[in-house]
Amino acid sequence: MSEMLKNIDARTRLAGTNKLEILLFALGVDSRTGRRETFGINVFKVREVMRTPAITAAPEMTAAVKGMVSLRGALVPVVDLAEYIGMPSETPREVMIVTEYNGHTQGFLVEAVDTILRLDWSQMRVPPEMLTSNLGGLVTAVTELPDGCLVMMLDVERVLSETTKYDDAFMFKDLKRIADDDVTVFFADDSSVARSQITRTLDALGIKYVGSVNGRAAWDELQKVAAYATSAGKPVSDLVQAVLTDVEMPEMDGFILTKNIKSDPRFVGIPVIMHSSLSGSSNQQLGLSVGVDEYVPKFEPQRLAETLARLVINNKLQGD
Repeated sequence: MSEMLKNIDARTRLAGTNKLEILLFALGVDSRTGRRETFGINVFKVREVMRTPAITAAPEMTAAVKGMVSLRGALVPVVDLAEYIGMPSETPREVMIVTEYNGHTQGFLVEAVDTILRLDWSQMRVPPEMLTSNLGGLVTAVTELPDGCLVMMLDVERVLSETTKYDDAFMFKDLKRIADDDVTVFFADDSSVARSQITRTLDALGIKYVGSVNGRAAWDELQKVAAYATSAGKPVSDLVQAVLTDVEMPEMDGFILTKNIKSDPRFVGIPVIMHSSLSGSSNQQLGLSVGVDEYVPKFEPQRLAETLARLVINNKLQGD
């Protein structure tokens, strides 16, 4: 398994090409259906794959968090993904995927890992409503393999949010209104938890917004605004003051969305803020290489508010 991931750093070159690599894994046989479903996680989020070590139970954790393990001197929470998504299975979870995102490290217990699949983000689709309902909104994207197997991408931001028990009151308590009704931000994110965090932040700041579930939908909306602005004889920057984008999204990722915006002269002067759980410096540099103006980690409303105040409000004042 270590051989499978030894070249993970080299894979960062895929960013900006609308391609990704996902690690396929199984959680066991669902006792309700008798099926073994296939799931995926972006390789960028995977630090290592290992046999499940001894887990020490810890008090006051949600049921799906089985305890803690010590990895290189650091205590890491361990989540049983099958239990988390409500999938009854007696199959042993003997493999642990160690993930890192949003500056947090956690282990995910799975039955087995399969292979690493390279594909285009355009092959990842927004999940059908029935699938979303059945899994409680935990699937952010799906793709079909050549053999007909369906691969489901889990909302890892939601896993992190719900298993670490974020103190929302603390996160949002100092946010103050900074804008008037003339400021509008467009944002794109496939995670329902992330969209909720964004809208709560923008509401507190007094900023209007248009949200989309992926880069393709956001680009379509921006194209409509640009066409309207052109017909009205005004710059797009009068209607859109900033774009906030995730990196990982089905159909079009945040790198391609940024490239599209920055290469279209109609959007000149509109800052693009990358808002991602991929917190490594390499991903931040890749964002800057395609024209991103700022990089803000997810689940940090205070930093997002400061960045918007600096980029959006100050730009608007200078324009006025």
